[in-house]
Amino acid sequence: MKIMIAYDGSRNAKLALAQTVSLFRCNAPLLMLVGVAENPRDATDANEDLFQEEYQELKAALEEGVDFATREGFDVDWTLAEGDARKMLLQATQKHRPDVLVIARHSSKPDGGIIAQSLSYFVDELDYMTFGSVSSFLARRVECPLLILPSP
Repeated sequence: MKIMIAYDGSRNAKLALAQTVSLFRCNAPLLMLVGVAENPRDATDANEDLFQEEYQELKAALEEGVDFATREGFDVDWTLAEGDARKMLLQATQKHRPDVLVIARHSSKPDGGIIAQSLSYFVDELDYMTFGSVSSFLARRVECPLLILPSP
């Protein structure tokens, strides 16, 4: 069994990795962590520097995720792609043909009170209506089962 996990080192991605380890431990799958660094919209030196910083942080996060899964007894592989997260994740599933793709529902909210949660809900809904989300994009296009894990 091969399980691909969209992983960016965020709180939700770490929780999704831990849940995947717990849910699929008895299957002894190969875990494939995929991170995507989004290219800057313009090619100024400042944006390139920010991109390189993001790329290195994401690479470190992937390595941390691999270390965690390895300590849990899993075989792990990882990939770091550059571009639009939706398209790169879809492309990764087409290339590697996982048995399931696991993603965490995106949430930019800190663990805050009711005002922070309400504002975050509004922003998430606006984001979905305006731009779409990675999970909704993949749900319509991915050719393998998709497991979207909610954030607590």
